Amino acid sequence: MELEHVRKGRIDRSTLETNIDVEVILDGDGTSQVATGIGFLDHMLTLFAKHANFTLIVKAKGDTWIDDHHTVEDVGITLGQALRQAFGDKIGIQRYGHAYVPMDEALVRTSLDVSGRPFLVYEVDGLPEKVGQFDCQLIEEFWRAVSFNAGLTVHVDKIRGKNAHHILEAIFKSYAQALREAVKITGTSLPSTKGKIE
Repeated sequence: MELEHVRKGRIDRSTLETNIDVEVILDGDGTSQVATGIGFLDHMLTLFAKHANFTLIVKAKGDTWIDDHHTVEDVGITLGQALRQAFGDKIGIQRYGHAYVPMDEALVRTSLDVSGRPFLVYEVDGLPEKVGQFDCQLIEEFWRAVSFNAGLTVHVDKIRGKNAHHILEAIFKSYAQALREAVKITGTSLPSTKGKIE
């Protein structure tokens, strides 16, 4: 189905802690330009764009001399806002998506609803404190920021896994693939009996 318009969102967000610029095209090609100053987050966002098949640009500068928290969370907020803008009126979207992603010994499931009702259930246990220099706890904060600002109901479950890098990579890939499925245009009406998705 050929789209009449490009489903695109762009948000610039500046605070005393961070300056973030995010652009996302839902009907993209999986390419990305990501520069957050945090290597692990750059890697995760690059593979998120690839597996969602979105075009993604993320430029961020933050107070990483303090720690990575502000930058990671604010990138999540800004990405969520850009996604919500890109969803537009949601006419014709599939709305629901889910994906199971294996990464060696790890297996992660993400189920989501482009509902307009923000919620995140994040059941990922057993992670070490760090992957390299990156704080593993920040991934939950990132996805909470994305989910709430995009207006998504999301469940992320680690089914199994031991290696933290594998688990976190599977989370980003499964979220990406579930979102790609949910925003796919499959009809011509709003997928809601209420007649509204806010």
